[in-house]
Amino acid sequence: MNTREPPLLSVIMVTPDHYDTLRTTIGYLRAQTIHNLLEVVIVAPSVERLSLEESELAPFHSFQVVEVVAFGSAALARAEGIRAAKAPLVALTEDHCYPEPEWAAALVKAHEGPWAAVGPVIGNANPASMTSWANLLVEYGPWLDPMQAGEVDHLPGHNSSYKREMLLQYGPTLEVMLEAESTLHWDLRDKGARLYLEPAAKARHLSYSRASFWLQLRFHAGRVFAAARARSWPARHRILYVLGGPLIPWVRLWRIVRELRRPGRPRHLLPGILPSLIAGLLIDGLGEMLGYASGAGDSLDKVTDAEFDRARYLTEEDVWRITGRPSRQRGER
Repeated sequence: MNTREPPLLSVIMVTPDHYDTLRTTIGYLRAQTIHNLLEVVIVAPSVERLSLEESELAPFHSFQVVEVVAFGSAALARAEGIRAAKAPLVALTEDHCYPEPEWAAALVKAHEGPWAAVGPVIGNANPASMTSWANLLVEYGPWLDPMQAGEVDHLPGHNSSYKREMLLQYGPTLEVMLEAESTLHWDLRDKGARLYLEPAAKARHLSYSRASFWLQLRFHAGRVFAAARARSWPARHRILYVLGGPLIPWVRLWRIVRELRRPGRPRHLLPGILPSLIAGLLIDGLGEMLGYASGAGDSLDKVTDAEFDRARYLTEEDVWRITGRPSRQRGER
C-alpha cells in the first residue's frame, strides 16, 4: 500500500457480514481513473468474518478495515468509517451502487469549489423492471441522469461525497444525522454550507424489483425519514405534519412526474410505472405520518437490513440477468 502521500478520497463501504457482498462495487472502484489515489475504508462487525481479499484491494492507494462490533445501524457504521478515513474528502457508496470510471475524479475536481458536499447523478442498474424504476424515482428522482450541474438543496443519500472536516464537526451526533441523509444536507445548508450536483460523476443504482418487498420497505423508509426530520420539532409542528400527511404522496408524485418529463428522461415509462409509484408513495406517506407521530420504532432496523445484499430483493429475472445465479430468499446469507 502507498503510504507516502495521503489519499485524495476515502470511499466508505459497509457490510454486516463478508467481503463478498462488496466485491462487485469494489470492482467498479478499481476501474476508476484515479483508483491509485483512493483509500477504501471497509466497516464491518468482524475482521475475521469479513474474509478480506487483499489482492483485490492492492491497486488502491490504501485500504483499511474498521471493526464495529456493536454494528447497530448502517448510519453508525458509516460514521465510524468517516472518522477513521485518511483523506480530506470522503465518499459514501453501497454494495448495490456502481460508479462509472470518471466518478471519483469528477467528485474530487468538483470539491475544488466552495462545496461542503458533492453528489453524482444516478442511473438504473436493472432497468428491465418497472418496480425498480418506481424505486429509483422515489429515492433518487431529483438526481436522475441526465441532470444539469449546479447548486442544490440536497443530494443522493448514501452515495454522495463530503469534505471530511465538515462532517467531523457533528461529533457524536454524526451517526444520527446520517440516518436520513437529507436531514444532514438541510442542516449543512442551514449552517451556511453549499451543496453541488456534478453530472460528470455517474453511478448506477441496483434497485429493489420484488414489488411486495419494496412496498413493505416504503412504509419503514417513510417512518425513518419522518422520525429523523422531526427529531427536534415541538409537538405542534409534528401534529401539523401528521394532519397534512395525506397530501404528501400527491406532492411527491407531482415532483417525480415533473422530473421524469425532463429532456433525456425515459418519460415513455410513466404509464407503466404510475400504479407502482402511487402505491409506493401512499404507503411511504403512511410511514411518514406514523414517524411524525411516534418516532421510528423498529423501522430503522428493517431499513438497515434491507440495505445489504440487494440480490435478496430482486426478481428471479433480474438476478439471472445481473449475476447469472439463482436469487436467494430474504434472510439467507
